[in-house]
Amino acid sequence: MDNNKKLALIVGVLIVLIFVFAFSIMPKSTVRTDLEPFAKCISESGARFYGTFWCPHCQNQKKMFGSAKSLLPYTECSTSDGKGQLQVCTDSKVESYPTWEFKDGSRQTGEISLEVLAEKTNCTLPEVK
Repeated sequence: MDNNKKLALIVGVLIVLIFVFAFSIMPKSTVRTDLEPFAKCISESGARFYGTFWCPHCQNQKKMFGSAKSLLPYTECSTSDGKGQLQVCTDSKVESYPTWEFKDGSRQTGEISLEVLAEKTNCTLPEVK
């Protein structure tokens, strides 16, 4: 085997090892798959989640719930063209997205951790497996 082939083989092996290492240290997905009961409890608690389809923080908030996002008490605030706010959100005085409103009348804006949502709604967050 000539030196060029040996060098190419060594470089190829090093590249593979670098990719394997890089993927092994990447953070694992934070999307949970066991949150259906938690999302249902949040809905039943009287909480409301106001957001828009174009808001990246709203999308991140939904992603925290994985497939259970459809069970959240979500209210879309944007007109279909993304240029205006729907009356239901204007009436509720929603000024930023996402906005969470809780049964006690308190509000929080921005992405909220699952732990804070559990605290604010008195819902039990399943243990991470």
